[in-house]
Amino acid sequence: MVHVLSSRTLLRPSDPERSRAFYGEQLGLAVHREFGTGPERGTVYFLGGGFLEVSGRREDAADPPSAAVRLWLQVEDVAAAEDELRAKGVEIARPPVREPWGLIEMWIADPDGTRIVLVEVPADHPLRFRPGIQGVQ
Repeated sequence: MVHVLSSRTLLRPSDPERSRAFYGEQLGLAVHREFGTGPERGTVYFLGGGFLEVSGRREDAADPPSAAVRLWLQVEDVAAAEDELRAKGVEIARPPVREPWGLIEMWIADPDGTRIVLVEVPADHPLRFRPGIQGVQ
């Protein structure tokens, strides 16, 4: 068995500065660490229990990111996130919707088109409860 100590999602943007502005300024992710120098330097952002690394540059900027890759970010209040992101000029691809599975989801995309779903877990959703453990949410 592989013993995983840490993990992160790696993105190779077509325009690193534009992507850093999106993730750091518009989305407001906190920086965990930075490394290297110049426009293709690496920036690692906190993503709740994980990390997102934006570093290097995609070799073919015309080649779109994989449609199979999505970032799933749980937030406390999707409606408040929508207001904040709109105020910062982020285009909302799909406004908040309560899905049949009970989560409230809103879709945005980064400057290269990587889809990002912001998710709110309502207070009554099963993800908030752990069977057999009283008072844990």
